[in-house]
Amino acid sequence: MENLDKCAVEAVADLARKQASQLVSISLPGTINGLPSSIPVLVHPETGKVTSLYDQLAPWRTKPERKIGTAIAETLESFITLVERHKLENSAIFAKTDWRQPSLTAVIDYHSAAAPDNGKHRIHYKFPVSEEWQAWLSVNGKQMDQAQFAEFIEDHIADLSSPDFNEAEDFEKMFSAKVAFPNDIVMLSRGLQINAETRVKQVVKLQTGEAQIMFEEDHKSASGEPLVVPGVFILQISPFFMGEAKRIPVRLRYRLAGGDLKWTFQLYRPDRYITEQVRADLDKAADETDLPKFEGSPEMSAS
Repeated sequence: MENLDKCAVEAVADLARKQASQLVSISLPGTINGLPSSIPVLVHPETGKVTSLYDQLAPWRTKPERKIGTAIAETLESFITLVERHKLENSAIFAKTDWRQPSLTAVIDYHSAAAPDNGKHRIHYKFPVSEEWQAWLSVNGKQMDQAQFAEFIEDHIADLSSPDFNEAEDFEKMFSAKVAFPNDIVMLSRGLQINAETRVKQVVKLQTGEAQIMFEEDHKSASGEPLVVPGVFILQISPFFMGEAKRIPVRLRYRLAGGDLKWTFQLYRPDRYITEQVRADLDKAADETDLPKFEGSPEMSAS
């Protein structure tokens, strides 16, 4: 208790000493960027100690000194509305076109051509990737055994689509492989049995994913009939939540080793669909807010 009283007395005495200080305005050269022409300070008449008024007045602020922080928009429309609400003369919009983590960021207090600014007030929109897109990306390029392959196809059978005439013709030429219908993929997923007959022949068989110099395997069904495994099938899914559905070709490869099948999906150019959408939404945001747009990131950090 005695210590508390002592601290209180010292605090009151310190306040009294500060009250005896004089308010002085210190003039600054006009060439110092980011500082006012003068700064008010408290100067003690006896000790000459200078005390900044900033720390003394800060607790009494009823509003922040400047806008800082990052607002998170859940939709493109909310992003545009927020940018329109806060934009300044030098605001700018940046797009991250990385197809794995696409986003838009508006820097409200961005640099002007003549002077720097803080760049601490931002609005951010992270493109909402759909669950279907995430699911196919999670298996993209990864080997699966027959059970895993069958389970995945059963869970995502609604994502498969039949090729139209032009798609079948174009993709067969592009990939040198048969384009599958949904029922072809479902048939493969439901317990296909394969036997292998091996003979010497110098052939590279790219469709199966095997590079063979001395041997070739003729893969046949359990009945002994030659088996044609399609090399491509088509997805119809939206990369983004509630977005426009895209038709995406997928390479299908398999390997037969020791009697076990290994399957691999390979989405064809998944980056293209994301980048096209990000650029389109960047154009829309820039047009509706009348702000400059850039693909990349601002040079200053948000923190």
